This record gives sequence, C-alpha cells and structure tokens, in this order.
Amino acid sequence: MSLSNPRRRRACLAALSALILLPAAGCADGEPAAGPGKSIKIGLLASLSGTYQAVGKEIRDGFQLYLSSHDGRLGGHEVQLVVADEGNGAATAVPAATKLLKQDRVAALTGIVGGGSVAAVYPLLNETKVPFVGSNGRPELKDVSRVWHTSYLSDEPGEAIAQHVRDNVKGSVYAIGPDYQGGWDELRGFTDAFVKAGGKLANPDGKTTFTPFPATTNFTPYFAGIKASGAEAVYTFYAGSAAVDFVKQYAQSEIKDIPLYAAGFLTEGGVLDAQGDAARDIYSVLNYSPDLDNAENRDFVAAWKAKNDGSPTTYAMASYDAAAVLDRAIAAAGDNPTPERINAAIGQLGQISSPRGTWQFSPSTHAPVQKWYLRQVRQDGRALSNTVVGDLATVGG
Repeated sequence: MSLSNPRRRRACLAALSALILLPAAGCADGEPAAGPGKSIKIGLLASLSGTYQAVGKEIRDGFQLYLSSHDGRLGGHEVQLVVADEGNGAATAVPAATKLLKQDRVAALTGIVGGGSVAAVYPLLNETKVPFVGSNGRPELKDVSRVWHTSYLSDEPGEAIAQHVRDNVKGSVYAIGPDYQGGWDELRGFTDAFVKAGGKLANPDGKTTFTPFPATTNFTPYFAGIKASGAEAVYTFYAGSAAVDFVKQYAQSEIKDIPLYAAGFLTEGGVLDAQGDAARDIYSVLNYSPDLDNAENRDFVAAWKAKNDGSPTTYAMASYDAAAVLDRAIAAAGDNPTPERINAAIGQLGQISSPRGTWQFSPSTHAPVQKWYLRQVRQDGRALSNTVVGDLATVGG
C-alpha cells in the first residue's frame, strides 16, 4: 500500500519512532520488521490450556527446540518469540491473535491447534498482512495468499487411509468423531474417499455420528449403536483428553474386539501414555513417526530427547518445520524482512528436508505435498509405540 496518504505516512512514522519500545515492530504497509542484525518478533499461538493443552505444549516446544539449536536466531536475526494461549477455540484464540498481530506487531504468526481457530483468525491475517505458518491441521480456505501450513489439511489423514481400510475390512465401517470443525473435516476426508473406493458406512443413515464437543466424556452409549450397526471396523478422530476417554472406554466395551482405525492423533504423544494397554493394536494414519529412518529425523529425535521425556510427536515435528521454513524465508527476505517479503520468500522455498522426509508446499493449497504412513500401536521394548508398518498415499497438490 502506498504511503502517499499524509495520515498514513504520519501513522507509520509514529510507529517507527516507537521501535525502542517495540524492537521488532513494523508498519503493516511494508516498513522493515527488523533492520540488519536487529531482532524480529514471531508470534506463536497454541492451546496451552483446555482440551488440547498437550498438543499446544508440543507445538510450542517443537518451535523452541529449533530456536535453541540455532542460537535463538531465524534468518540471521535474533528472535523474540511471543507466546499466547489459544485456549479451547475461536472465543479465546481471536483476542489472543489480535494482541499478537496488532499490539505486539509480530512479523509472522505460527502455531494454532484448532481448525476453527484458524478460520476465526484468518480475517486478521488479511487485515494486518502478516503471514501465518501454521503447524497443525486446518480447513480449506478461499484465499491462502498469506496462509501456509507445515502439517496437513484436516481431511487428508482420512483420505490417505481410506483405500487401505476398504482393502482390508470385509464389511461396513462405522464413522464417529467430535462435532466441531476439525472433526467434520477429519471424518469427511475418510468417508468421502472410503465411499468413493466402494466402501459402505455402517452408520444407519450413512452419515458420520458426531459427538458433542467438548462436553462428551462418556462414549459408552455410542458403542451400543456401533454394535447394533453390524460394523466390521470403526474409523474415528479424537485428540487430547477426548482421545484418552474414547480409547479407554472402547477397550472396556462390548465392541472391544472390533478393529479400530483412526487419524493418528488418537494415539499420538502423551495420550498414548495415558491410554496405556487400552491402545494396543490400534491402526492409525499420520505424516510422521519418530522411528522413520532418515538423517534429519535421527538428529531431531536425539535433540528432542535431550530436552524432553519421551519421543517427539507430529505436532512437535510440524512446529519444528515451521521454524525451519521461517528461518529460510527470513534469510531470503534480506536485511529488512517485512511481513510481505517473508511471505513472498516462503512461496519460493521449494523442497524442504524434514524429519518426516522431503516435502514441499502445494502451490494451490499452501499445505505440504507429503507421504502418509500406516502405524500400529505395538510393544517397543518396555513401552507401547506407534510403529510404522507401511506406506500409504502421497497426498497434497
């Protein structure tokens, strides 16, 4: 936007004069986010309370791990990481994002756990012209010019495993998940692809059964419906504390012997520890596992274990990659990386080496074109682990 408007010129000069108080701030109209050798502010918004607190912590810690292993710098600039709590969704995510974008005046935003939070924050990104490098799932958006994701679109896990389930289950499959944006997307990805492949849903109306979110903690009444449907398998998506409740109750229910397939978040990270033996043998689909055999993953897992208990999750990996993307983009944006220059540089990155394997942004969706893996919860030494048992589809584009 031009600075020929006197009122706008005065506003930008006033903002620049405040750089002593806000070292990484810059005008939304293209003034430098940081000068040569100066610090740059990055905002990280994640669920540090509520249902997905464990996921938010992994996202925060994955980004911070990259920073700590790169001397606290991205693209040659010292980083001021401003962390805010997304909470349980849009109601808390929007005011937190507003503060990061308008008061803290970050040069880029990252994180965000919930797809509904992404959709709610999205208008603010266009208003402030700040790029967003998300590190968890999101729904489809009409304009992704400032929206990038290092994780996945929320319908892709189900899409990637649907053919495998169709080929390996000799009968109908019952679909169940939480009634909110992420659940709608995750289950739609599976059911659309499964039906297209010739599969049949066991749900009486042929549609996914959605459970109230976050109110549902007792899933036992739904299991009776699954048994009555005659399903030969179940496909689901839950995460966080809801995943723990679902898996523990499933293992004690009358349908415990019906094979359970899921988006990998059902057994990912700390929830697997909480689920314990109840999670044994569950099949899941995900874009990452800590047992992948490549140099980047070996280095990443070693660095993670040096600072944390347990193995890294896909949430930590995607956030680590978000930092790597910003590192390269800020470096490519020159001595004075404005939000607009950073955003343009992201689009020119090409292939990205990652613990998950090499991937790149789709030019149409700005989400990764990447391989998905079939995992099963198996014994690994003295602990249970999500073990890769095969490759599934490459999705994205």
